Parts: sequence; C-alpha cells; structure tokens
Amino acid sequence: MRFRLAALTLVFPLISAEPAGYKYWSATQLLEAEKALAPKMSRQKVASERAGSFGNHYALFLHREASGQAELHEHQADLMVIQSGNATLLVGGTIPRSRATARGEIRGPTIEGGTRQKISAGDIIHVPSKTPHQILLDPGQQLNYFTLKVNE
Repeated sequence: MRFRLAALTLVFPLISAEPAGYKYWSATQLLEAEKALAPKMSRQKVASERAGSFGNHYALFLHREASGQAELHEHQADLMVIQSGNATLLVGGTIPRSRATARGEIRGPTIEGGTRQKISAGDIIHVPSKTPHQILLDPGQQLNYFTLKVNE
C-alpha cells in the first residue's frame, strides 16, 4: 500500500504538468502586453516583444501607431491575430527599392501592385514566406496584434 501511494505521489505531478512546448495566453495577458508595449515604441512608431519560442516558430506581441515598411520574409510565414484597432494590409506585388535588412529579411518604402485588405480586431491573417506585405495605418490610429512567425 505504501509503495502504491509513493508511486502515485511521484506520477501525479507528471500527469498534471503542461506538455513540452505548450503555451496559453489569456485575454488578460494579451491586454496587459498591449498596454505595456505602447511606451516602448521605436522612432518608427512600432513596439514588439517576443512572447515565446517553440522550435521552428516564435510568437510576438506588436503595437503599432504608424504605417510600417513593406517587408518580405524569405523563410518565414506570418500568422497574425488582430487584437484591437484598424488598418489596411497591403499584400502581394513587388517592393521597389528594396534592401536586405537582415538574413532573409527584405524591406522597402512601399509595395507596388499589391492587394489592399481592411483589417480589424478579431481578424486572422496568414502571409506565406516570400510574399510582400505592409501594414498601413491612418493618422491617429493604433493596431495591436499577435504574430506567429513560422520558419520553413
């Protein structure tokens, strides 16, 4: 009987432990991250914080108060979940006057020939690798979103 009790006390924590790589972000945590990012903005009026790393992908919280540059990730797809705010996503086309800003990262001032998509809270967007995309905000607007960056 003692052996069974001892075995159960050793096994029970393993049963209730979270699986490796599991992560849960509550709505409260997302709101807290949104509030914490606003004061950390760069000169480009964007702030981000890594929310977790998981092998071939990682998560970011982002807060934006101005339009971003056009960008293309050669080896990563973006899965974006819009938390609050409104913007326009320009996707596809080409990035004239583009330049490499990091390994596998291309940036430029704008996109030519892309498709415009209005985005707002609750929207979910998947942008495949090698696809130009740019978030455009009207003056005075803000956008808060969660992005999962998935490596090929």
